[in-house]
Amino acid sequence: MSSTRPLTWYLVRHGRTRYNDEVRLQGWCDSDLTDDGWSGVRATARALADVPFVAAWSSPSGRTVATAREILQAHPDVALTCDDDLMEFSFGEYEARPERELWAIVDPVALFAGVRDGSYGALPGGESGAVYQARVRRAFGRIEAAHPEGGAVLVVSHGVTLLTHLTQRGIDPATSLPNASVTVVRSGPDGHEVVRFGWDPSGRAVPGQALVVRAAGPGNGTN
Repeated sequence: MSSTRPLTWYLVRHGRTRYNDEVRLQGWCDSDLTDDGWSGVRATARALADVPFVAAWSSPSGRTVATAREILQAHPDVALTCDDDLMEFSFGEYEARPERELWAIVDPVALFAGVRDGSYGALPGGESGAVYQARVRRAFGRIEAAHPEGGAVLVVSHGVTLLTHLTQRGIDPATSLPNASVTVVRSGPDGHEVVRFGWDPSGRAVPGQALVVRAAGPGNGTN
């Protein structure tokens, strides 16, 4: 007989990276965590040290794996599973280029809204919103199916991917997610409850910037 214990998702965005500092598009490409990024990740690791995780999942990108491994230092018995479908949205030929080059020809609000609702076509060499939506849904579906007994599950991924997942759950955050932030969602028979959104344990996020959650609809995000 299966447990009725809810599945509690600890959704963590990776720590701040060099490309974040340089305001470059960072989807499938990667860059190292900065010193400040590591400091934020370590604050998050300390904040989650006592959470009884039953599993941990991550995008295979270096920045997410590094973040996840630091958090799991306090959880040596929890293995890390990497899932390609947890990767960030692909910016195609614009990967690693300054964001301003893309925003000069595409409205970022419209792009991210289309990505999150699946209506956006694709950037040259990139993936469509529909393809992206499908793989994000697959990833979180696999995680949920793997833990029918419930419990606390760590998922380390990317800004747009985590916001897309929340949108698919019928939740539309009004803001983006800070680096190394924690969003806690409880899933049960009655649906999905946001316990905490965009919490930055380092205390560096602007107060109130990432605290409002509203009904589902289009919004922005970061990578």
